[in-house]
Amino acid sequence: MAPKTNPGRFFEDYAVGQTIHHAVPRTVKMGERAVYHMLYPARHALYSSDQFAQGCGLPFSPLDDMIAFHIVFGKTVPDVSLNAVANLGYAEGRWITPVWPGDTLRSVSDVIGIKENSNGKTGVVWVRTTGLNQHDETVLEYVRWVMVRKRDAAAPAPETLIPDLAQVIPADRLVIPKRLDFSGYDFTLAGEPHRWADYEIGEQIDHVDGVTVEDAEHMMATRLWQNTAKVHFDTTARPDGSRLIYGGHVISMARALSFNGLANAQMVVGLNGGAHANPCLAGDTIRAWSEVLDKAETDAPGVGALRLRLVATKGGEAFTLKGEDGKYLSHVLLDLDYWALVPL
Repeated sequence: MAPKTNPGRFFEDYAVGQTIHHAVPRTVKMGERAVYHMLYPARHALYSSDQFAQGCGLPFSPLDDMIAFHIVFGKTVPDVSLNAVANLGYAEGRWITPVWPGDTLRSVSDVIGIKENSNGKTGVVWVRTTGLNQHDETVLEYVRWVMVRKRDAAAPAPETLIPDLAQVIPADRLVIPKRLDFSGYDFTLAGEPHRWADYEIGEQIDHVDGVTVEDAEHMMATRLWQNTAKVHFDTTARPDGSRLIYGGHVISMARALSFNGLANAQMVVGLNGGAHANPCLAGDTIRAWSEVLDKAETDAPGVGALRLRLVATKGGEAFTLKGEDGKYLSHVLLDLDYWALVPL
């Protein structure tokens, strides 16, 4: 009798050109926002207030951009990273269509790259994931690569194909939500007076605050996003018996902490690149700092874009990132390069 359970894909189960339609679409409502704001100190006004969003030209407040990311990501886990050692990085991410309460999201992934590691026990798989709503409109798209265990170390290595990915999404390829208008932006309600012109390329911002993460909240978050990766739940899945904090949990925590200094970076619309530099474990205190990498104007009234580097750490000095050998310092958890929309 054929087995009924799914052990997840291992490295040798992937091949370039595969398309994976991920199971279990999910309808999202205001409950997702309430729990998200409970898990993270998220305070950006556009995602907190219908009145503020309407003052920015939108019909009401959409769901947080990271809620869309987590849900689309979570759908892919049983097929892409259930047997992962670690999620390694991101590229070419774009938020295309806002997610509104009542939308139903599903995910589709294409395998675009594969490479066996030299140890012969694991390999890296690259996938391009698209999140779609109930109208088959693209909500979000991004590339990620993940290290996956082999089922059989003796299985032959596949032909290596490493995809050629853009280092930066050009500003003219960023998608601005329809009717978004910051020309009447309320800086008082947003929380800070700083506008696009106040930020300079090369400027660094210490976001000051810190949050200590614990297993309980992390496991609540991964359950919320239906992320079933074993390393986040099962203490026998890692040699040291610890649970690895979901990298997206670190992203959301750092994004929320960045409010102090970037309160007007209202919407994330592009993900140029990202790396989970070191593992995050329960008891680590996450802090964050940002660097302004670039600036661009947009065609939307009153709307500018900032390209920002967001770094999450577990200690160490702010504004330190890599050592002389070019490797990330041990206290760096996350290095994320993204575009955000701010008022001119």
